[in-house]
Amino acid sequence: MSSMSKFKKLAGISAFAFAAMTAANSVNAANWRYAHEEYEGDVQDVYAYKFKEYIEDNSDHTLQIYRFGELGESDDIMEQTQAGILNFVNQSPGFTGALIPEAQIFFIPYLMPTDINTVIEFFRESKAINEDFPKLYAENDLELLQMYPEGEFVITLDEPVTTPEGMKNKKIRVMTNPLLSETYSAFGATPTPLPWGEVYGALQTNMINGQENPIFWIESGGLYEVSPNLVYTGHGWFTTAAMANKNFYDGLPKEDKKLIQDAADYAFEKIITHIDGLADEALAKIQAASDEVTVTRLNDEQIEAFKARAPQVEKKFIEMTGQGGKDLLNQFKKDLEDVQKN
Repeated sequence: MSSMSKFKKLAGISAFAFAAMTAANSVNAANWRYAHEEYEGDVQDVYAYKFKEYIEDNSDHTLQIYRFGELGESDDIMEQTQAGILNFVNQSPGFTGALIPEAQIFFIPYLMPTDINTVIEFFRESKAINEDFPKLYAENDLELLQMYPEGEFVITLDEPVTTPEGMKNKKIRVMTNPLLSETYSAFGATPTPLPWGEVYGALQTNMINGQENPIFWIESGGLYEVSPNLVYTGHGWFTTAAMANKNFYDGLPKEDKKLIQDAADYAFEKIITHIDGLADEALAKIQAASDEVTVTRLNDEQIEAFKARAPQVEKKFIEMTGQGGKDLLNQFKKDLEDVQKN
């Protein structure tokens, strides 16, 4: 573990201990605590502040927001939320998948459509999202408030690639999620799981040092200037979820439960407007800053070559989640079909 990682971990533990001293009063506290896994201005941060805005405009409660690293890394803030030290947490299924294996469904490639309006309607109407997932989260002491998309997956790399063969032996940094690794293995790459906080630094180090093995990075919404080639494969959307500690939530009066649900809905409506065109804006900034950036958008024939490898990821998902995961996947597909018919 690097010195910076150790420092972040220690900082998280210290903050954890400090927060624990006030945990006993969390249900009645006027100031609620909310942590997420991204930085200032990122999608989860925007959602959190819209959630805060609604809470504070419509009640006497206040909301303290902690960004990535302030209370540790993703696993730290989840543990703090389950323990009741934090009231709310926003975490992607990429990390929640270790706790709730079924949440990895969002990493089955080519399951989701690419059209943003269809995607948003799916999150609004899906039975899998709005009925099945809350039950799974509740089994882990979490009240699921909202799932929402952040943006399409993008692959950044050292050269344009249009085929699975072109991905062969390419190293790629991914979140610590088994199914995500399975996806990029299926695509031909060699994935290396890393904690979120280490991914960007690892990529920068390897690019600066000019190592022979190229490093890839999966990103959604925001794009970074560290790699000159961006590849859109249309294989999925980065999804995240806002949730509350269930004991905290269940102990609230009806008016506060309604306040929280309304705040989650309000933030959802704000965030879907925010993400529309976000990736294009970020890409335009990168291209304006450098004339060396290339953008590759696979055509239908090229996509089919990658899509042909998706069934092995779906099979792996079912192996990991059993009959429950299979039932969820069937419902997921049915919900998508229903939305696409309308």
